[in-house]
Amino acid sequence: MGQGSIVSRLYIGNLNYKLTTDELRDEFETVGKLKDASIVCDKLSGESKGFGFVEYYEEGDAKQALQKDGQELKGRPMRVNAARERSKR
Repeated sequence: MGQGSIVSRLYIGNLNYKLTTDELRDEFETVGKLKDASIVCDKLSGESKGFGFVEYYEEGDAKQALQKDGQELKGRPMRVNAARERSKR
């Protein structure tokens, strides 16, 4: 994964467990065109783990979306940070 895609990928935490991927996408597409949006779910139960990721085509849009940190979505203040590359296990 190149550095450009790391900067354009954001971690979105403290999500309402009932939030759908479409709702997450709708919230973040107000800033710019998304390449991807996903909510991480438990492998066994299929229920949301309360966090997800969005990835923008444009780095500038991702930087603007960082301003959503602390804003409420479905009754919970979101945590928005640049995503870190997953460590090898």
